[in-house]
Amino acid sequence: MTGSTVRSVTYDLLRDLGLTTFFGNPGSTEETFLKDFPADFTYHLALQEASAIAIADGYAQATGKPAIVNVHTAAGLGNAMGNLITAALNKTPLIVTAGQQTREMLLMEPWLTNVDATQLPRPWVKWAYEPARPEDVPAAFMRAYATATQAPAGPVFLSLPLDDWDKPLEGRAVVRTVSQRIAPDPERLKEFADILSGATNPALIFGAAIDRGAGWPDAIALAEALDATVFAAPASERCPFPEDHPLYAGGLPFAIGPLSEKLKGHDVALVIGAPVFRYYPYVAGDYLPEGLRLLHISDDPAETARAPVGDSLVGDAVLATRGLAGLVRTRAGTGAAREKLAHRMAPHPASDAPAHAGEVPTAAEVFAALAEARLPHTVLVEESPSNLADLHTHWPITEPATFFTFASGGLGWNLPASVGIALGERDTGRNRPVMLIIGDGSFQYSLQALWTAAQSGLPLVILALRNGEYGILKSFAVLEETPGVPGLDIPGLDLVSLAKGFGCAAERISDLGVLKQRMAAAFNATGPTVFEVPINPSIPPLI
Repeated sequence: MTGSTVRSVTYDLLRDLGLTTFFGNPGSTEETFLKDFPADFTYHLALQEASAIAIADGYAQATGKPAIVNVHTAAGLGNAMGNLITAALNKTPLIVTAGQQTREMLLMEPWLTNVDATQLPRPWVKWAYEPARPEDVPAAFMRAYATATQAPAGPVFLSLPLDDWDKPLEGRAVVRTVSQRIAPDPERLKEFADILSGATNPALIFGAAIDRGAGWPDAIALAEALDATVFAAPASERCPFPEDHPLYAGGLPFAIGPLSEKLKGHDVALVIGAPVFRYYPYVAGDYLPEGLRLLHISDDPAETARAPVGDSLVGDAVLATRGLAGLVRTRAGTGAAREKLAHRMAPHPASDAPAHAGEVPTAAEVFAALAEARLPHTVLVEESPSNLADLHTHWPITEPATFFTFASGGLGWNLPASVGIALGERDTGRNRPVMLIIGDGSFQYSLQALWTAAQSGLPLVILALRNGEYGILKSFAVLEETPGVPGLDIPGLDLVSLAKGFGCAAERISDLGVLKQRMAAAFNATGPTVFEVPINPSIPPLI
């Protein structure tokens, strides 16, 4: 190791940890880290840091491994913050790095200084650190990896002065392994099993952690043992249960009063792997219907602590579900049909916009056509809030890890995330087709990611619905009784030209028969394809 440096020791550590794929947008304060970038590493360039963060998030979720993101000092981290919030709520393990000015000048805060580097990303990182000495950089990466991957997983941040990398450093970094799951307390789990076994009409409410942990078989086993009605947690970012299962009823509403109404008739409800609850908008009511006892299991103690109601257990969602399936008293199935929501896991119902034969199609008509044209095992990524219920009506999720959306509700994550997911499908060798459904408003937030998809030659299919408005905001305006709000219409956009400008194949199509034909070719293309599809505007109800 004679002649080794902070840089060489750090890269050796990253090799040992399997972190050889980077995502980022480099700046002057990062170039010393990236100098002589090793041939066995891969750097995926994004044209803006918001895209870099979300591409890495999608990649980490698709591969099941943490990812490294490299952004540019304070300004780049600022660009990334919106999607960093989503990564935190997605519980995605990311190691976010940013360059810092030279140590010799930090005291006088020169240009491009990240003035309070460890505070800027908070509270949306589990840990933020700027090494006190250059020699601490490799160990800081090791701690960052351990922190990001331990439950509950999430992003961490390292601020790295640009003059640290060529400092001499002998020896190798210490490599450690850490557990990524928390086993539930067996006595508390037994208590929960006894409560469920004594219920007359139990309900199971599964969240995204079930899908993140590959827990569909365990969720099915527990539901069938209890003959329990199954709901998806409100506004779940991943699908936790097969939507064609006879015990599945759909997604819970994400407002207090309507959610409580939906749980009427159940005497025990167990929430596993989701918050209690993800509420928005505010609709007053009781948190729970009278006579319902709520139980809650999450690997995040902050999530269990802030729940307004219910008895909690901290532990891995899948391990707890598996344990409960072996502890509960099996109930004979009644064969009673569950009342199923037509809009499945969507948290609000579909609009009732009428079809207009021969004119601009409705979103529902577009999605019905997609249901006929999509390939088997297609991974669906969604960021079209006003059309979400119509989408789920026509596209049931029946396979694990085939639905992704944002946990934060902040636009701009899903387009770049779909690029990361498509990269992950390629790098893992699964090569499942990936399709993004996105609204014309959402399309604008991180559209630079289209360039990364084109440069990577990903056969990503993007359906951009063009209704010329922020339809979901018009829905909120109805609910909140706020007429006359400006800025809810977005005329004059040309999504086809934008997509072509970033190197994608793109076409505007209103004929759904033609769309189905073009989709078949797009799934087998050598790069991304964007279809702009005009749709009839509609205002869906939120409750």
